[in-house]
Amino acid sequence: TQIRDIATISSGVYSQFGQFGSATYLQSNFFNELGEWEKSISPNLVLNKQTEKHVLSESDILFAAKGAKNFATIVTNKMGACVASSTFLVIRVKSELRKSVLPEFIVWFLNHPNTLSYLKSKAIGSGVPSISKRVLDETEIILPDLHTQQNIVIIDDLRKRGKHLKNKIEELREIQVQKLLLNLTTGKIKLHGK
Repeated sequence: TQIRDIATISSGVYSQFGQFGSATYLQSNFFNELGEWEKSISPNLVLNKQTEKHVLSESDILFAAKGAKNFATIVTNKMGACVASSTFLVIRVKSELRKSVLPEFIVWFLNHPNTLSYLKSKAIGSGVPSISKRVLDETEIILPDLHTQQNIVIIDDLRKRGKHLKNKIEELREIQVQKLLLNLTTGKIKLHGK
């Protein structure tokens, strides 16, 4: 099936933002390469009649469609009230399909290397490449039963956690080695046989 058969896709909005507000104007640099919310951002957008109708709902999917860093992520409560910038396309599972289609599964599918490679190949523009709404609409997705979707989401979550743990171990190992080397220079410890 095509994504447009299971979800609606709309563009994020361009809006002025400042230091204070009642909502957060989401930009792609608020997320890491895995599409995970990285920063604690103070609300920076004052809502008005124009922007209020673009406030995101929990389980909306954001797809970073502009620039070299493309990823999909899901809107969660911890983000608070937020509005997607024009960098994003907003994907919302159709209401009649919410019991049979997991937004988290669509996020996994869009972030899969094969899907990203395909979407990047369809991007237009040389300076700031952009993946159009039409391309995303027409992207074909294999939609297994709900149980299989749930299992894929769980396994992918475990994969991400494993990646985080591996990175944390590497960081701690680096700190340990650097501390050891510093201690060698100050003479606090000596190498064996010296």
